[in-house]
Amino acid sequence: MSETLSGVVFVASLVLVLVLVHRPVGNLLHAAATSERDLTPERVVYRLVGVDARAEQSWATYARSVLAFSAVSVLFLYAFLRLQGHLLLNLGFGGVEPSQAWNTAVSFVTNTNWQSYSGESTMGHLVQMAGLAVQNFVSAAVGIAVAFALVRGLARASSATLGNFWVDLVRISLRVLLPLAFVGAVVLIACGAFQNLSGGTDVTTLAGGTQHLTGGPVASQEAIKELGTNGGGFYNANSAHPYENPTSLSNWFELLLILVIPFSIPRVFGLMVGDLRQGRAVALTMGLLAIISVALTNAFLVHPSGTIPSAVGGALEGTEARFGVAQSATFAAITTLTSTGAVNSFHDSFPAAGGGVVMLNMMLGEVAPGGVGSGLYGLLVLAIITVFVAGLMVGRTPEYVGKKIGGREIKFASLYFLVTPTLVLAGTAAAMALPSARESMLNGGPHGLSEVLYAYTSAANNNGSAFGGLSANTTWYNTTLGLAMLLGRFLPLVLVLGLAGSLGAQGRAPASAGTLPTHRGLFIGMLAAVTLVLVGLTYLPSLALGPLAEALR
Repeated sequence: MSETLSGVVFVASLVLVLVLVHRPVGNLLHAAATSERDLTPERVVYRLVGVDARAEQSWATYARSVLAFSAVSVLFLYAFLRLQGHLLLNLGFGGVEPSQAWNTAVSFVTNTNWQSYSGESTMGHLVQMAGLAVQNFVSAAVGIAVAFALVRGLARASSATLGNFWVDLVRISLRVLLPLAFVGAVVLIACGAFQNLSGGTDVTTLAGGTQHLTGGPVASQEAIKELGTNGGGFYNANSAHPYENPTSLSNWFELLLILVIPFSIPRVFGLMVGDLRQGRAVALTMGLLAIISVALTNAFLVHPSGTIPSAVGGALEGTEARFGVAQSATFAAITTLTSTGAVNSFHDSFPAAGGGVVMLNMMLGEVAPGGVGSGLYGLLVLAIITVFVAGLMVGRTPEYVGKKIGGREIKFASLYFLVTPTLVLAGTAAAMALPSARESMLNGGPHGLSEVLYAYTSAANNNGSAFGGLSANTTWYNTTLGLAMLLGRFLPLVLVLGLAGSLGAQGRAPASAGTLPTHRGLFIGMLAAVTLVLVGLTYLPSLALGPLAEALR
């Protein structure tokens, strides 16, 4: 089977399964968002933390709860990393250096999972399980909870509340993420992924040398890292490591885990606003942008320019030889379209145009389909901007699912959109201006700029992947990338909750002859176009100096 045909079959099978499972997974998420009953384990948790499950919160209280929980999580994980040498199952590893511990704690709490370390030579089993894997659950739950809050703001009329963050957090973790991750871990073990508490084994290599291969609870962490669109690898090689991703089947299944919640959660939106067509329109917009990106990435890797790549049938450098170029290209596109830093190939080795596409995927705000929760609320913010633009074009008051989009709402939406580009471009400019920061670049010229631009794009968009040519384990990059991750996660999140509060306080406006239908193909095309145009206008100069300049050389 040719590389192109195998790639088409690989993607088509993913699309088919996502279509089949989006309804049950969407219904599971909807039940977590709307159920009036609490399960016994949930009631136990509420008593332990002193939560009144029936008390709802205003948007400001909801936001304070998110920020307080995340702040405590950062402090706890930082202390856990620093004290690792005194903990059980540390495998002989000492405490993590302060700037790296800060960077790692912020990274996992913000659902970024940027790693400036090698997992198998830095982290013991207890830190991996009770520190990093736990954050993979709760950081994903935070994103979904905020998406629920925004949807409630759109669905409710004249309401001062958006639900209860603590209830959402517990329900999402126990009802959705934990059972799905358990099933995912079992499947990965069946595929050959490791799951043990071994300290490792010394083996003799083909060259006659000795190599220490670390074991550990790999499959369980792999399942939630993909399901929660986290991305942090148990090993430095991430999903290119055979203990994490043993076969082509596990490679396909990991992509299914990454996509299943982001493509199912628009159904929750449709159910809660009482119009499933609205949810389908959001999902179709996500799918349209995703298919374009996957096709372009495959085109640039499977059919690259250049004598050597053309002769061998693809851009093989940096790709996973076990899976082939097409599966590596698809994996790269999907993990950068979502907020998942998992990689099974070396993005730094991609042809310049291919590297530019995966970078652009993150610059879109990761809304196609984006991270768990964050993809939905990101695209809904863009939908609000789209109806505002459309209203200006036809001279009518813009509305979205019965809510008027006025000055207050568009301010929240505009500020949301501006936060991430500001962090990316300011961080890149500062790094390029400092000689000490430029010393971390393996390459000069356009590719060196691309390495730095990719790093800040990945951090501010909470993705976590990297162009490997940048040596980011320095005080400068650990500190500034940590700040980019922190601000890139929580500033937009607070703005989304403010928008949700403003929308929820409104009554519901009945549709009129001047209302723009937001469930038809015209609106889907407009929403996709606005997403691409806004990103293009914002990032085009930096892309022109980096990947585009390199591609044209």
